[in-house]
Amino acid sequence: MKILGPLESQKLSLLLEMAISREAQMWKVHVPKIQANQDAGISPTQRDEVIQWMAKLKCQFHLYPETLVLAVNLLDRFLAAVKARPKYLNCIAISCFFLAAKTIEEDERIPVLKVLARDSFCGCSSAEIRRMEKIILDKLNWDLHTATPLDFLHIFHAVALSTKPQLLTTLPKVNPSQHVALLTKQLLHCLACYQLLPFKGSMLALAIVSLEVEKLIPDWLALIIELLQKAQMDSSQLIHCRELVAQHLSALQPPLPPNSVYVYSPLKHNLVTCHAGVFRFHPSSSSSVPGSDSKDNSKPEVPNKGVTTLYQRRAAPSRCKQATAKRKVEEMEVDDFYDGIKRLYNEENAPEGAALEGKAASACSTDVSRQGGSVSPCPPLQPISVM
Repeated sequence: MKILGPLESQKLSLLLEMAISREAQMWKVHVPKIQANQDAGISPTQRDEVIQWMAKLKCQFHLYPETLVLAVNLLDRFLAAVKARPKYLNCIAISCFFLAAKTIEEDERIPVLKVLARDSFCGCSSAEIRRMEKIILDKLNWDLHTATPLDFLHIFHAVALSTKPQLLTTLPKVNPSQHVALLTKQLLHCLACYQLLPFKGSMLALAIVSLEVEKLIPDWLALIIELLQKAQMDSSQLIHCRELVAQHLSALQPPLPPNSVYVYSPLKHNLVTCHAGVFRFHPSSSSSVPGSDSKDNSKPEVPNKGVTTLYQRRAAPSRCKQATAKRKVEEMEVDDFYDGIKRLYNEENAPEGAALEGKAASACSTDVSRQGGSVSPCPPLQPISVM
């Protein structure tokens, strides 16, 4: 949509004013409550699930986004006026969907009622849908024309482009209609979130536009304040709505691709093997380590507190073979490595008088016996039992 000149800006301001006035007359707060008895009322989860089902029907029958937005609006208005039971929810939803299609779509695009009832698997007959239509129209006073969140989204987007023509310069391959389609997708995703029901459609649309404008231009705040003043909205409510919308839209961009498969693969590096142990502590010349000549290699031994230098970062001895030059012992912090070993074997409270060299020698001999396979720092995977 290309809006230029003061005349077009005045038209947009008039459209926004009329939409705000219409919304004020028709909008009513409806937040479904979690019922202790599932048959007592429609829960928030059931409301969101039926809207997601209606979104699939919109794609299945190739209808306009305006049809889905109007259907959701009719559903929420009806549920705000009538306390319905969950067993009637599918019939109410498909009736609102059919009413919206007859209001928005061209005659040749309106699905046949029998086909809609059959292919939607709503569990209702054509006669039941027609009876529910009559009930919905009576409760809504036969007034289906209202300002939807999508109407406000189009108006706010057009005003933003007319005020800031450089809005889409950072998106050279996206034209205004494609950009509106992207925002429409976000809006349809937010409609199936009961946490956003306390906010008007105009507030929801402005929150989505503000989050998008913030990514595109540095002086986005001045533009949003101008739109906020034109729509006569409360800034604190907009901030709260923005936070909820941003949290809900984060699900549209998963951090990992779907159907990811994680396969455990051991490291293809062997630790340094030698006769005296992989890791050796090096006492100072003035200190000696008791128990260094101990013959008992069954328990790890820790040097005394008198040893000033327990471990040093040093290259592997020349008599030790290295499997890969990229992973050397000198690149590892021995203190951190040994702390991890202690936690792995629940030996954090080991006696201070024990020495480490015996355990290192046994670990070295064990590593020599594994020369045929790769070594992993992780414990081996254990099979699970299926109950």
